[in-house]
Amino acid sequence: MALRDGTKALTKPPPAEEPAEERFSQRKRPETGRFRLQVDRQTKRSYTTIEAAQEAGLAIKMAHPIVQVAVYDIQESTNTIIEPA
Repeated sequence: MALRDGTKALTKPPPAEEPAEERFSQRKRPETGRFRLQVDRQTKRSYTTIEAAQEAGLAIKMAHPIVQVAVYDIQESTNTIIEPA
């Protein structure tokens, strides 16, 4: 067997100077608003006003009429189902 002439060295890229952004997973999500938009009981986004949450929910419901769309109020623990008008 013949030996290789040279060897390959693996080098690591230099570390980033900027701190990495905090990544949110299913365990830790950012809390930005009081009202949460839920599609089939899965939280998709939170809003500061109920009007914004209902408007986004209505757009989803019009595009996909089979799914259940609701707005959950964190402070009052109430769930409002969105139905097309």
